[in-house]
Amino acid sequence: MRSPPWPRLVVATGNPGKLRELRELLAGLALEILPQTELGVPSPPETESSFVGNALLKARHAARLTGAVAVADDSGLEVDALGGAPGVWSARYAGEGANDAANNARLLEALADVPAPRRARYRAVVVLVRGAHDPAPLVAEGVWEGRIATVPRGSGGFGYDPLFLVGDGELTAAQLPAALKNRLSHRAQALAALLAQLRAA
Repeated sequence: MRSPPWPRLVVATGNPGKLRELRELLAGLALEILPQTELGVPSPPETESSFVGNALLKARHAARLTGAVAVADDSGLEVDALGGAPGVWSARYAGEGANDAANNARLLEALADVPAPRRARYRAVVVLVRGAHDPAPLVAEGVWEGRIATVPRGSGGFGYDPLFLVGDGELTAAQLPAALKNRLSHRAQALAALLAQLRAA
């Protein structure tokens, strides 16, 4: 695709796993990609009740403090048997400041009496703003269907990846090679849709 008409893009996340994936997925863009942490931008409280709302909040926050074009994502795990939980609270399912292990343990506890197939999906919304007050932000969504395993497996990825069985298969997202995950994941799908919008702009 042709280069965007701006020299750099700020990635509005403090999550190392998300940052790594976003940088890999955006590597084809001919511009400088900087994490907000390198510019001294703290992550704002995620106070919205939807993935779109939180992604927009984070992107506008980074754009306002840096004066740059910013991209942000908000994503999470939706489990059918839990009515769509943990959803937007995925990163803090076990409480504020919870780590991946605690969140995974809480999920397994909540599903202890739920039989297979324990259907679930990862959902990601990616937002790009050209400024803090961009009246027409680009918004794209991706969904990755799967199931929840009974025990964690694999050492790759982050978040709920060790419990997320991809599709109807027996491999978790944490067992997939990074290159394959970056073709299949909810975040990859959302970014592909965002890039398609940029190409059409």
